[in-house]
Amino acid sequence: MGLRTYGVAVLSAAATLWAMSGTQKERPVLASTEPERVRALEFSAAAHPESVEATRALAQAYLDVRQPGLAIVLVGGAAPAVHDDVRVQHVFARALVDEGRDEEALAVEGDVVSRCRPVTEGAPAPVGCDGVLLASAMRRRDILGELVSLGVEDAQAHPEMSLVAYQKATREARVMLQ
Repeated sequence: MGLRTYGVAVLSAAATLWAMSGTQKERPVLASTEPERVRALEFSAAAHPESVEATRALAQAYLDVRQPGLAIVLVGGAAPAVHDDVRVQHVFARALVDEGRDEEALAVEGDVVSRCRPVTEGAPAPVGCDGVLLASAMRRRDILGELVSLGVEDAQAHPEMSLVAYQKATREARVMLQ
């Protein structure tokens, strides 16, 4: 009887542990079509931690697969020279927007615009600043400014207010000649 009771107890414990572990399997964080590309970029960024382009490309890939939190952690943990690059900061601002942190994104994008402003005057600008980056940063800054002025912290949670902010921010057209 003792051996039989012991066997039943062990079997019951094993069944309980199996039931508690759940029947669902692990699910990947990234979409099934993207892991190879992202894995290659992760390897590149790990191999070259001082590379602005590797960090920017990986952060952009994280945004493309709808993982802005990973992009924020990546940029936040990057070396100061990489973190402070305007191209990386521009991607970082987009990640903040996707995470619903519009006020922080507005501050970051405003910094990118002020650092790239010399491009409009023909003066030397930081590495990575060009007309396309400046125009994109200015547009995003204007839209974020409208969102923040309307009190919208998360644009995705308030699509109707986001549309109003977008329309107000894009009502004015600007032409820049070089």
